[in-house]
This record gives sequence, C-alpha cells and structure tokens, in this order.
Amino acid sequence: MRKGILLVNLGTPISPSVNNVRKYLAEFLMDPRVITLHPLLRFLLVRCIIVPFRAAKSARLYRKIWDGQTGSPLLHFSNMQQHLLKMELGPGFVVELAMRYQYPPIELALNKLKAAGVESIRVIPMFPQYASATSGSVMAKVMETMNQWDVIPSVSFVNSFHDDELMIEAFAENGRKYPAENYDHVLFSFHGLPEAQLRQCDASGSHCQRKKGCCDTLTSVNFNCYAAQAHHTARLIAIRLGIEPGNYTVCFQSRLGRAEWIKPYTADVITDLAQAGCKRLLVFCPAFVADCLETIYEIGVEYREMFLAAGGQHLQLVESLNGSPIFIKALQNMASQNAPVLVHHGV
Repeated sequence: MRKGILLVNLGTPISPSVNNVRKYLAEFLMDPRVITLHPLLRFLLVRCIIVPFRAAKSARLYRKIWDGQTGSPLLHFSNMQQHLLKMELGPGFVVELAMRYQYPPIELALNKLKAAGVESIRVIPMFPQYASATSGSVMAKVMETMNQWDVIPSVSFVNSFHDDELMIEAFAENGRKYPAENYDHVLFSFHGLPEAQLRQCDASGSHCQRKKGCCDTLTSVNFNCYAAQAHHTARLIAIRLGIEPGNYTVCFQSRLGRAEWIKPYTADVITDLAQAGCKRLLVFCPAFVADCLETIYEIGVEYREMFLAAGGQHLQLVESLNGSPIFIKALQNMASQNAPVLVHHGV
C-alpha cells in the first residue's frame, strides 16, 4: 500500500481581485490561532476594521507580484515543490498539496489521499519554525477534518524543521550566489508574531520575555518557541556561510496592528543600519520556503525603497527555497520518516 504525504502552506487569494483578497484575509484572520482574541472581539476587529480597510490595499500589492501565466508565486512554487517531491519519492507515495486558507483546501487534499487508499498520512506544514498560528493551525485543521472519517489511518506531523541540515544547506546554497563579504551587513528576517503568542507557548511561565535574551539560544525550556527557533535557524545558516555573529542581525517583519510583536522589527533595523552608514545589505527570509508577497514585495520592494531612502545603496534579497533540489531532498527525508515527527494513531 502507498503512503500519503500532505504538504501545507499558509495560503493565497485565488486572484488579486479585491473580492478574492477580502475572502482570503477574512478566513486567515478569523482563525483563533492567528488572532487570539475573544470570538466577538475578533469578529469585530477582522470583519469591521481590518478586512474592509486592508482588502483594497492588499489587492494592489498582490497585483504587483501576480504573474499572468503562473498566477500566485506562493501557489506556483508550492505546486513545483509538490511535483518535484512526487518525482523524488516515486510510486510508493501519494503527494498532495493544500493551503491552510483558500485553495486548495486541506479537506480536499485529505479526501484525495483517502480516495487513493493510503495506509498512512504524513503532514508536513511548510513552516521551518513552529508557531501555533501556522503549524499548529494546520495540525488542528487536519485533525478536525479527519475526525469526521469513519476509518482514520495513522497520521503523523512534522512539528518543525528549523534545524534540518539539508534545509539549512539549501538556504546557504542560495546565499552563496551573493557572497556575504560583498555586503556591509546580513539580515535574517522572519515573519513576526505578537509577543503574547510567544508567552502562551511558554509552559514554564517564567522564561519567555522574563529573561534578557530569552530567545537568543535554543534550550530545553524554549525549544517550542518560534523566536528561539528562528534565532537558531539564522545561526546555523550563518555558520554554514562563515558569517560572524557581529555581521548579521535577526529581525521580524510583517507586523499587523498596534500590539507588541517580536522585536527587533525589520523596518527599524533596515532604517537604523542605513542611517549608520551601511550601504549594501543582504537579506535572507528563512521562515518562508517559497517566495511570496512577504519576500518578493515586502522585502524586495518596500524595504529596499526604505533602505535607499535612509541612505543605503543596495539591498539584495536571497531567493527562497522554491525548487531547490537540496530542499526537495530534505522534504523526501521528512516524508520518509527520517526526521522528528509527532505521531497520532487516530485523531
């Protein structure tokens, strides 16, 4: 019997129209793991404030990166990864792709695996660092969907792969196209999260944001912390490329709303570096395994313009993993159970 593999990325609108972007934002932001407010407050915030005011602006940004033939970059590169992994694994596996929000939905992909009669399902959330709002949300949705099945096969989840050697090498390989010695500084920019969500993942209740440098080093206390995993990923890539600690900064982008998010903010770091005399800046985005709005436009356009306006001369974005053969090999290992997993025999 064949084994089922489900790759899940975050999501993308099905088109850059205001209506479709509105649907995507509403589904994404109404997820209680994304905005952790009381349901009524979340509804009022999302439906009455964020979506009405943000949909048109976001649609304009999506139109700037939308390809006339391939459409959404995130979906295009995710489809590429699914196809390449399917070829690498061979006929003993059935590989499906889903998005947590919008199309293709998790329920559809799981039903395809069910119809194929697979003996087991391995779910790989395509987020190197674990966060409740990303990997956790995927896992919850998969279990919610399969809970309706009469026969539930063995299910396993890849919790995170922030320190996967092949994934680290894939980012390093992309970075070698732009030798770090040709730049004044290197940024590792990760997607941000509200600080409150980090505290919620601190089982000890005494470490997260209570100790100076609580996220700087991955330990037995904060091993599930998104920010600590992000720092660890950056450190491993830097070591692989021979970048000294003083020559790189870990920062966090894509802040939404007025709440305190993980610091330092990428926008602030970029401006400060330029004003301090940094002229050439190299930027990695190791929270994203496929290029998308946050890499192509937020870093490649908005932050580049910000850097130039503050006195910088050149900002270079390192491409994400996309169709990297090394990353596909990493996925093959995860699919073949050669990586740490969370196992559930039934849901």
